[in-house]
Amino acid sequence: MKAVYFENHGPLDALIYGEIDDPAVPDGWVKVKVGACALNYLDVFSRRGMPGIKVELPGITGGDCAGTIAALGAGVEGWEIGARVLINPAHVDDTSGHFEMMGETRRGAMAEYCICRAEQLIAIPDTVGDDAAAALPVAYGTAYRMLFTRGKLQPGERVLILGASGGVGTACVLLARMAGAHVIAAAGSAGKCRRLEALGAHETIDYSVDRIDAYTRARTGSLFRGGGYEVVVNFTGGDSWVPSLRSVKRGGRLLTCGATAGYAPPTDIRFIFMAEMSILGSTGFTRDDIAACLDLVAEGRLDPVIDRVLPLSEGREAVRLLEDREVFGKVIVRPDLDDADATGAGAA
Repeated sequence: MKAVYFENHGPLDALIYGEIDDPAVPDGWVKVKVGACALNYLDVFSRRGMPGIKVELPGITGGDCAGTIAALGAGVEGWEIGARVLINPAHVDDTSGHFEMMGETRRGAMAEYCICRAEQLIAIPDTVGDDAAAALPVAYGTAYRMLFTRGKLQPGERVLILGASGGVGTACVLLARMAGAHVIAAAGSAGKCRRLEALGAHETIDYSVDRIDAYTRARTGSLFRGGGYEVVVNFTGGDSWVPSLRSVKRGGRLLTCGATAGYAPPTDIRFIFMAEMSILGSTGFTRDDIAACLDLVAEGRLDPVIDRVLPLSEGREAVRLLEDREVFGKVIVRPDLDDADATGAGAA
């Protein structure tokens, strides 16, 4: 089968587009013909290599996959060949506690075919396209869990979202707006801010021009004058961590689910205790989080933001766009993409 893979960890040019052996289908597993694969930062981190995480080599990234069942392993019941399915990319063995992640600790969906355990499958409603379904698990499932399962976001609360133009960021904007929150979205350019406003953000911050904490203080006041926001979302870390601490209202919550810009930033403990804030971590998603997002799409209440759709043969370019932060929303890779979809017209 055709795939985008890497034989060793390294920079972008470590990615190869070519032939690789089809995956075998163990008992209890299924083989899925990939219809759409959505990219995430795990596609960057897995290729570069991550301390303490062993990646199967040759490696194939791609944690988000929607497609059709192509083969059933022995013992699989309740599923049929040809059924349209979305894969929950994370799996925890209840007996051993062993964790696996598609596209990370085992091969993913940047290929014509992939395999997964039958219990990882979620049926896709007829009204939901492959592109929209594939956009959901890592980004929207993560955003849903962080905002609602962990963060308990309430209608009327003000939520500041950093890194709002990416996959998780746009998911947070849409979900928070849907929940009745007042959304302040931060991104790194005026153009991205305009697109966030069109997406429904009530306010935007271009952090190439304005510091997050300076904007917060100017608009809401200082901490001891009631300033700050009830909820601040930061999954970038790095230089944005301290300004985020300074933007939380007294008694507010800082939510984090990642550290794409650096996992060991400086901090300022004074703001943590003086604001009596809660810092809540959120790790990934569950099957229920993904299913909830899929239901929202099927009901017409959620429309995932898709920046562009590229063929598998341009998989390296798709990863580059993500790595260089040149996308707004999700990048989708599709095997055997036709000319109409190459323009983005096929994004469902």
